[in-house]
Amino acid sequence: MNRFVMALCVVAASGISVHAADLPTKAPSYIAPAPAWSWTGFYAGLNGGYGWATGDLNGVVGGGQLGYNWQTGSIVFGLEGDIQATGQKRSQTIGAFVVDEKLPWFGTVRGRLGYASGPWLLYGTAGVGWINYKLSVSSAGTTVSDNTTKAAFAVGGGVEWMFMPRWSAKLEYLYMDTGNTNVTLFGTTFSGRAKDNVVRVGVNYHF
Repeated sequence: MNRFVMALCVVAASGISVHAADLPTKAPSYIAPAPAWSWTGFYAGLNGGYGWATGDLNGVVGGGQLGYNWQTGSIVFGLEGDIQATGQKRSQTIGAFVVDEKLPWFGTVRGRLGYASGPWLLYGTAGVGWINYKLSVSSAGTTVSDNTTKAAFAVGGGVEWMFMPRWSAKLEYLYMDTGNTNVTLFGTTFSGRAKDNVVRVGVNYHF
């Protein structure tokens, strides 16, 4: 009888071991690798913002940009060109004269040098700009004006965030100086100069 009981115990223990071995095991969790962000390549985009210059020569700006980046390690070199329409203008009365200033448009070609950390890029930029600057003086029904596209240096900086593959958003500041423009009416000379500050946000598509 004791041998029979012992045999039953052995069989039961074997069954428990087999069922325990057949229990499903949990697969290890999959951890996706961190994306490898790269800034190298062509990009193009749109931007909009606000410009303010000497006095109250203020207004909205908007346009587009096209560029190329080269990345080596965390350092990013780039070249960018942009074209902007602006609503910057002001009018003032000086004695018997009305003086109007406008910046209808400007464009720049600039180098960029930045430091990349993952999807973020912090950069400085410098180059040359072309600003269409109009100075008009009116008095007693007579108007004289100078509407010239003037070369200007352009410097600034910004931060750019690649918020998804191929797409980035940026915040940028740019400073430009047109130098002096002079017009003379009835023997009185008026001088105008646009020291322009521009802050703009934009979005780029990376090809």
